[in-house]
Amino acid sequence: MARVRVPRTPPATALDLSPRPHPWSRALGLTAVVLLGAWLGLLVVGNVRAPVGPMNTTMTLRPSLTGGTKINVSPLGALTLDSHTAPVRLDVNVDQLDPARSQALVDHPERLSGLQDEVAHDVQHGTLDLAVRSCVAVVSGATALGLAVYRRPRRALAAGGLALGLLAASGATAYATWNPKSVLEPRFSGLLSSAPSLVGNARSIVTEFDVYQQELARLVTNVTKLYDVTSTLPAYQPDPSTVRVLHVSDIHLNPASWKIIASLVEQYKVNVIVDSGDTMDHGTSAENGFLDPVADLGAPYVWVRGNHDSRVTQGYLEGIKNVHVLDDGRAETIAGLRFAGMGDPQFTPDRSSVPGAGASQEAAGDRLAEALRAQTTAGTPVDVAVVHEPSAARRTDGTVPLVLSGHLHHEEMVVMKNGTRLRVEGSTGGSGLRAVEGEYPDPIEASILYFDRDSKRLQAWDEIELGGLGLTTAEVSRHLPKENQPGAAPTPSTPAPTPPSSSTPSPPTRTPASPAPSTPSP
Repeated sequence: MARVRVPRTPPATALDLSPRPHPWSRALGLTAVVLLGAWLGLLVVGNVRAPVGPMNTTMTLRPSLTGGTKINVSPLGALTLDSHTAPVRLDVNVDQLDPARSQALVDHPERLSGLQDEVAHDVQHGTLDLAVRSCVAVVSGATALGLAVYRRPRRALAAGGLALGLLAASGATAYATWNPKSVLEPRFSGLLSSAPSLVGNARSIVTEFDVYQQELARLVTNVTKLYDVTSTLPAYQPDPSTVRVLHVSDIHLNPASWKIIASLVEQYKVNVIVDSGDTMDHGTSAENGFLDPVADLGAPYVWVRGNHDSRVTQGYLEGIKNVHVLDDGRAETIAGLRFAGMGDPQFTPDRSSVPGAGASQEAAGDRLAEALRAQTTAGTPVDVAVVHEPSAARRTDGTVPLVLSGHLHHEEMVVMKNGTRLRVEGSTGGSGLRAVEGEYPDPIEASILYFDRDSKRLQAWDEIELGGLGLTTAEVSRHLPKENQPGAAPTPSTPAPTPPSSSTPSPPTRTPASPAPSTPSP
């Protein structure tokens, strides 16, 4: 009997049984390899050492969600500039001051006039070198990691090419969004005592620098001064044509606030301190001794009553030398600026909510607006109005160029409908005992306002934020009104008085540099 051979079917291999990778999974894997390899490449070789004027610097590109430029001035701190928006950040580390080049500037001060061109050339040359090196680093890193992961030259080359494309796209985005004027509004973090020197003089920044090379030269010059051969910080030399006002608010019985205020008065050569209320917590006579350091702060102290300050508190402050208590629309001229204020109509030390509180605040604001119009009619217009509650401050819109308030425990700045600028200060006491109520301690906030001595108009302001309870951070950010930006058209010196409106204006919007809001004290 003949055998019939039946052909055998080969067994299925493991490859046939396993599912093929999904295209999206492969794409995500390749993207992860490209990003990780590019980042590793930048870490290893993506930096250049370049001289910038008299300084030796290291320039580096780093992945970032926000972009910008960070200039590290060790050990003093760092300057952050919103120079561009792209997924890469430019880090510039000031390594040291070159002794030969800095001595040449000391021996030949006339060379400072050409420093701006030298700095611009150095930065341009260093940035070009950094771009070339970064391309090599990104492509090499992505290709090497791709080869290690896939073990296929074609996949590795694809990873390198994709990395180069991403870097090119990031560079194009940075170029398209490049903002050379960002050096006008830097954020400084580090030693508070050096902040005035690094941030610079408000009048000079507003009026003298309208091109990138000049701005960059000023920045480099300020940093150079910090590395003087004497190793001492330079003295802040305020422009005599500006009046510097320190705005504080909501101290809430924090004794540390007095030392901070005294330090700011000394460092910024402050002419006037304005306190927009809630200096106390319960307004009792037992708390009055807390106010005694006000007499030794080194500048006139303008004060309005907050909802945690009682009439007893107000009476005690009226007896302290150099204190100017403003209430019922009363106006006083201090350091060349005319101030008027209105005390808070509420007294709620227990943080209770009183029925009709909003209406009483608006009524107080209306009374202040009427007093401001009367001052204008009498030929003594007010430059700055002061209240505690922002809802009262909004009723003065159109009657004064600037109104200051507090209460919210976070900073805001907004120009209202009729032209009055509203400045809401954060808590200079870090919310007092309330600082420990949240997950994180509230920051200590204050601001320096720069006024032109002739026009009485706000020229610039510095927002100062210190870490709250148990923290040691410090940040200073410079801001300019829109009318003071280079190329802006001039604005009228004073908004035209307008009758009070029956409707409440919309609440102000927060500025980008403002910290996260805290729970306000009622």
